[in-house]
Amino acid sequence: MSETEFDSLLAALTLEQKLGLLTGADLWSTVAEPAVGLRSMTLSDGPSGVRGPVWDERDPSLNLPSATALAATWDLQLAARYGAASAAEARRKGVHVVLGPTINLHRSPLGGRHFEAFSEDPLLTGELAAAYIRAVQANGVAATPKHYVANDSETERYTVDVEVGERALRELYLAPFEAAVRAGAWLVMSAYNSVHGVTMSENPLLTTPLRTEWGFDGVVVSDWTAVRSTEAAANADQDLVMPGPDGPWGAKLVAAVREGAVSEAVIDAKVLRLLCLARRVGALGANVAVGQQIREDGRIVAREVAAAGMVLLRNAGELPWPSAGPGSVAVIGEAALYPRTQGGGSATVVPEEVISPVAGLRAALPEGSITVHPGVPVQTGIHPLPLSVISDPVTGEPGLRVRFFDAEGAELLSEHRRAAQLVYMGQAPQGAAVIELTTNYLPGPDDSAAVRLGVAGLGHTIMTVNEEIVLDTELVATGEVLGAALFAPGVAAVPVVLACGPIAVRVRQDLQSEGAAMGLVVITLGTEAALMDTADLLADAAAMARAAEVAVVVVGTDSLTESEGFDRVTLSLPGEQDALVRAVAAANPRTVVVVNSGGPVLMPWRDEVAAVLLSWFGGQELGHALADVLLGRREPGGRLPTSWPAAAADVPVLSTTPVDGVLRYDEGIHLGYRAWLRADRSPAYPFGHGLGYTSWEFGGLVVELGADGAVEVRVEVRNTGARAGKQVVQAYLSRPESAVERPVRWLAGFATVTAAAGTTATARISVRPRAFEHWDGGWQVEPGAFTLHVGASVLDLPLTAVVDR
Repeated sequence: MSETEFDSLLAALTLEQKLGLLTGADLWSTVAEPAVGLRSMTLSDGPSGVRGPVWDERDPSLNLPSATALAATWDLQLAARYGAASAAEARRKGVHVVLGPTINLHRSPLGGRHFEAFSEDPLLTGELAAAYIRAVQANGVAATPKHYVANDSETERYTVDVEVGERALRELYLAPFEAAVRAGAWLVMSAYNSVHGVTMSENPLLTTPLRTEWGFDGVVVSDWTAVRSTEAAANADQDLVMPGPDGPWGAKLVAAVREGAVSEAVIDAKVLRLLCLARRVGALGANVAVGQQIREDGRIVAREVAAAGMVLLRNAGELPWPSAGPGSVAVIGEAALYPRTQGGGSATVVPEEVISPVAGLRAALPEGSITVHPGVPVQTGIHPLPLSVISDPVTGEPGLRVRFFDAEGAELLSEHRRAAQLVYMGQAPQGAAVIELTTNYLPGPDDSAAVRLGVAGLGHTIMTVNEEIVLDTELVATGEVLGAALFAPGVAAVPVVLACGPIAVRVRQDLQSEGAAMGLVVITLGTEAALMDTADLLADAAAMARAAEVAVVVVGTDSLTESEGFDRVTLSLPGEQDALVRAVAAANPRTVVVVNSGGPVLMPWRDEVAAVLLSWFGGQELGHALADVLLGRREPGGRLPTSWPAAAADVPVLSTTPVDGVLRYDEGIHLGYRAWLRADRSPAYPFGHGLGYTSWEFGGLVVELGADGAVEVRVEVRNTGARAGKQVVQAYLSRPESAVERPVRWLAGFATVTAAAGTTATARISVRPRAFEHWDGGWQVEPGAFTLHVGASVLDLPLTAVVDR
């Protein structure tokens, strides 16, 4: 569509129609305008899958591995396949705009949402984001890099003011967004936080550098409820307010334009950008397919990414196992049965099926002897009742009955659900004041005679068992108001003695929260972990490990550790998992520990076990991918995208807590591994580290100047091991004798190569001119010699060369 045609569409709209387009129609969609052939566009959460407009087990979604798992692959082709799978899922669900990727940086390992972001390094983050964005948009689905900018932690995230130096802002935090825009991103999401005292939906950074320097021609969409003003946000380069239909614009913005406080030309520019987006995703004019169709099988991609992103941190000759597997395997740990495949919050999707480590090993070793022990309790709060033990009292089908009532008691909705953990995002009936759950609960043969039955949610809650009130309480969240129901609901449970037959359970909860008014209702019916003697559990687990040839202990974080809505308070594993690992390792020297977390955790036992393997939040195919790796069918091809500390006291940049509402990035340009190098401290495992299943030798470094000013690097990498493998060749720059403050080293480029045993592969890395530049009122180059370092991690760099600029 030509510029003239867009202008004609704009001219056909009244002021009220134009302004109406700039606020969402509801929680997940934009306003349609039939007068110009504009259809509504659906936006959806899910940088690690696409949920669609409903959070509903009846409409499941592909659960891809989380961002840190993808980042650990360091593989841009795999990132593109991941993006193509996401686009295919978006098309299947009728979604036009995917709200991802998340490209904030891992400033502190305490960041609660780091599983959703890629890395502590801006170059690695930006390259992965660009590959993902291109693939998503090649399929006619819009990508939305977020959250612009410096939304690198969750504490006080709605109000925190980030104070960051101009150089650090440009070289670190803005850099991935610049890469995303250069890749052609069709939207950018403005963040909740402020930078230098101005909230991001009003911040001048939306104009410069976003539009003026980078040439961004897309839509700036707000994070949900992030726009707080009428005139200030409208006069900034903020385009679309979400959610709707209410908000700070609407009639107020009409008045502001008529009064001259906001010019109509500013509004016209926003509308034109929205029309352009609609055209790009096929929501304007003729309803024809748009974009190149890149087809990927989502489950295959999920499995491949999960395996390729697994990082082997330690291996004392234990892995890989022979293809037939060990004679017997003891699989131990709560996460072995109930792994975390994704982090909490808006990145969450509802998968059709999750393959646990136990299920994956059993499928891979159908004739093997596999014993299972749950280890020690990890997850806290309410565990949803499984579908197998509940039935709808109306239909008798597996599941429960959900009813909504208004304030007068009139029924607004009655429906059958197949899960006991329910999230209504924009789907609760208008005027709903009460939600009611009813089910017949028939415990399984392995359940104990008594459980702690409970509810998680917000508001006054009454639970009855066989018509007798057993719980009457007010559930209060512990988090900030907007996301409290989703991220940190109130929890209450009571002991219930189970009868021989089913028991009738009814829960009624008042919906008086701000979230309910927005259509957000979150409630879970389930059980609370019973108090058990840890010593007995450890002894039982150790005995099982002692009786097996090999022990696999799966440890990890819980839902109150890594999630949107709050930061972490510790890097230690929850519960008594450290004691569990030590007990099992003492009983069986062939102990493999699998770490099921989205970000760094402390591993004080890491030198006491035979192998340590990071599985991250590995998506719905985690169990199959883990079995592939343990049995050597796939190599753990991952390398760390973030430094992993040995102790919290060692971490150079740790705090995420604002002081008087301000979070100061006093470390400047020394972020992540740069901060470790500057402090002359050694992490447990450095940035870029990963062992794989073979060994490598670096040589033959050649450095040449390319035609476009880039430095072209070639490295000969020989596989000196006994099996094929993958290596991530990393190039860093340094300038020790510099008049400019610099990191000790910084990543300048990377490439992944594969080679058969005994063969050599050539890695080709293009180091772009920007890698040599620093920000000082503009991009500057300090003339002179830079040292190029090439190797396998930031601390393993055997090759060097001098590059003059």
